Amino acid sequence: MPLAARATNALRHLVASAPVWPSACQVCGLWPSRPLCPACLARFAPAAERCPRCAAPHAGGLCAPCRARPDPEAGPAACLVAVDYRYPWDGLVARFKFRGEAGWAGPFAERLLATPGVVAALDAADWIAPVPLTPARLAERGHHPPWELVKALRQRHPRPVCSDALVRLRDGAAQHRLARTERLHNLHGAFAVPPPRLSVLAGARVLLVDDVVTTGATLQAAAQALRAAGVARVDALVFARTPAPGDAAP
Repeated sequence: MPLAARATNALRHLVASAPVWPSACQVCGLWPSRPLCPACLARFAPAAERCPRCAAPHAGGLCAPCRARPDPEAGPAACLVAVDYRYPWDGLVARFKFRGEAGWAGPFAERLLATPGVVAALDAADWIAPVPLTPARLAERGHHPPWELVKALRQRHPRPVCSDALVRLRDGAAQHRLARTERLHNLHGAFAVPPPRLSVLAGARVLLVDDVVTTGATLQAAAQALRAAGVARVDALVFARTPAPGDAAP
């Protein structure tokens, strides 16, 4: 093996086997600490009861909008979320998604694994799959945030992963200013299962992983493409959920 390759492997082993590196909490500045200190996690990521289908803050089963749309085929059968997309998570997610700070996948994965129901959902899935980006969007961002989350989850809780369960055929118009019905129309036909994956996914349970969910339109379109390809059940695991206008702040 060339010297450079041996040195690279040795460095990777050192990083993987080392204890937590000294750092400062990226919220309160506490040093030394992990990137998110225990006090900030307790303050900004409290346990919350959520609707099991859309992850909106809600106690006692399905929320009113999900009861009004009783057909689970309209999207993932269940959705688990770690935090609300509020301070400080909105800024940290922006660093993760848009500023090339892929290392946030580790702390985010740890927060997901600490969320009730997530480990059970991982264990129940036959395949863990990221929500895909188009090649153009991937080139623009320089990394694939949902895939980084999948890798960080797999490192901490090994499960079978299908990185190309879905392909994204197009992005469509910008989503952030559209209502849910407009987003659904915008995403119609945006996802597909590659033919080589049809036999692998037929009859399987797939857990989709994404970084942020707003209206759920992206997850719905992705889930419908998977079910059209023969997937038996689709659930979703998302780091942050954008609060709806009526959601109360924690």
